[in-house]
Amino acid sequence: MATTLAKAADGTEAATHAARIEHVSKWYPGPAGQQLVLDDISLDVAPGEFVTLLGASGCGKSTLLNLVAGLDRPSGGTITTDGRPALMFQEHALFPWLTAGKNIELALKLRGVAKGERRGRAEELLELVRLKGAYGKRVHELSGGMRQRVAMARALAQESKLLLMDEPFAALDAITRDVLHDELTRIWRETQLSVLFVTHNVREAVRLAQRVVLLSSRPGRVARQWTVDIPHPRRIEDTAVAELSVEITEQLRGEIRRHGQH
Repeated sequence: MATTLAKAADGTEAATHAARIEHVSKWYPGPAGQQLVLDDISLDVAPGEFVTLLGASGCGKSTLLNLVAGLDRPSGGTITTDGRPALMFQEHALFPWLTAGKNIELALKLRGVAKGERRGRAEELLELVRLKGAYGKRVHELSGGMRQRVAMARALAQESKLLLMDEPFAALDAITRDVLHDELTRIWRETQLSVLFVTHNVREAVRLAQRVVLLSSRPGRVARQWTVDIPHPRRIEDTAVAELSVEITEQLRGEIRRHGQH
């Protein structure tokens, strides 16, 4: 992934974007020929911006995230990022034979952090995600929400400027998900990370994001975008969140009807 730079006011180099997606398309071979999944998508994520990608199942949200992560290559167009992104999945993907702390240390090791510094940094990251004292706990000793916190700490250990999140809270119960929404918002604001967050949950998208991007049903195209200027802290049940969610849901339903999906 390339990095685009510009001169900041103090003369240092500053990235002009965290991610830039320019006219990106993706297709796969199929029995009836090429299957178009994403069609001519252009989207920028600014430094420090929180963007959610929303759309019906199968519209290509996860495909686009994988392309930004560098796990796959676009069939057309270009993607540039400010350094290598960190990626967090719906499944925590923690190594069960390692403790919470050692899972984080592995990410630090791969980043080249000296052995003597890893434990202290892992403990700092666990404290950041409100898991102080959990360094020695095995994965089976952690609840679902705690596992996702460790996964978040491991992603943060990569010290990327862009965090890619693929429905990381979808498998959690409503209360745990609500708590982790608060935690993610706090961490995003403290670290000034850029976040590109995939979800199919409209209220989750509105609660978290500064901008919501709706993809059409397959092939995925940018159908519409909304700037979310609701002040923080936000709650999932807030009137402003609910009202914008209704508007976006109507647009989503229209996209689904237009493409004959149920």
